[in-house]
Amino acid sequence: MEKKKIVIALGGNALGNDVEEQKEAVAKTAEVIVDLAQQGHHLIVTHGNGPQVGMIQNAMDNFDKDLAASKKVPLPTSVAMSQGYIGIDLQNAIKYELYKRDLDMKVSTILSQVEVDENDEAFAHPTKPIGRFMTEEEAKEKEAEGIYCMENAGRGYRVAVASPMPKRIRELETIRTLMEAGHIVITCGGGGIPVINRGGKLVGVSAVIDKDNVSSLLASKIGADYLVILTAVEKVAINFGKENQEWLSDLTVEQAKKYIAEEQFAKGSMLPKIEAAVRFAESGEGRRTLITLLEKAADGIAGKTGTVIHK
Repeated sequence: MEKKKIVIALGGNALGNDVEEQKEAVAKTAEVIVDLAQQGHHLIVTHGNGPQVGMIQNAMDNFDKDLAASKKVPLPTSVAMSQGYIGIDLQNAIKYELYKRDLDMKVSTILSQVEVDENDEAFAHPTKPIGRFMTEEEAKEKEAEGIYCMENAGRGYRVAVASPMPKRIRELETIRTLMEAGHIVITCGGGGIPVINRGGKLVGVSAVIDKDNVSSLLASKIGADYLVILTAVEKVAINFGKENQEWLSDLTVEQAKKYIAEEQFAKGSMLPKIEAAVRFAESGEGRRTLITLLEKAADGIAGKTGTVIHK
């Protein structure tokens, strides 16, 4: 099989919802990643951090309340913490899987800062829920502190922050160098630590960058052949949940844009994945995005399953 540069964007089901679930989940995830590495592919792994960053931020907020003399921990710091502890669990799980197969490969986790535009309209319209579910009363207490909350799918209220588009991955050349040296690289966790550039100084901002958007940007910048977006379904569907539901194996960029215009994809789930997939696929010749299940990644790259989006 021809060796390819592949960016793998892990969905939440690859990480679990708490510390113990995460350790179990990443062991299974590591098997899939090492299967691909064993075929000789150059791999970069990105991941979300929704439950984890919320857990960390809540802990930091509670600590702030308990100790009046302490200073509030900003969200970018919590994103950095989540990158570190998710990254080390993934790294160790991959290393152990390599050890079991007697494979000598290097694995590196790179904490990454992702530059956004401080004038991005997203800052005026927070849409990204993070952390635990709250009652309406708890949400009102948060909003009294100047923290925006939103009702989330009938399950309660959550803190919501902006989700600006990523513009520049500051550690890009480090990531590229390690990949070209044969490392499996784990990076851009949780979409990256969101920063703005003020005269050369990087300043963290309260936001969460969509991991599929930053994965698309990363894949285009390092010249990847494939962006693999792993999610909870084997293939993308139109008319989802209806009698005329249709699973899709192959989509051109033009077809995908047509379905987007028809509002075929749910805004909070599949739509951002399709949009990120389209941006990568149209960023260069021969670039393809695969959307599928974690356990089907290798089969998808081999053309056996999943939804592939291309020019």
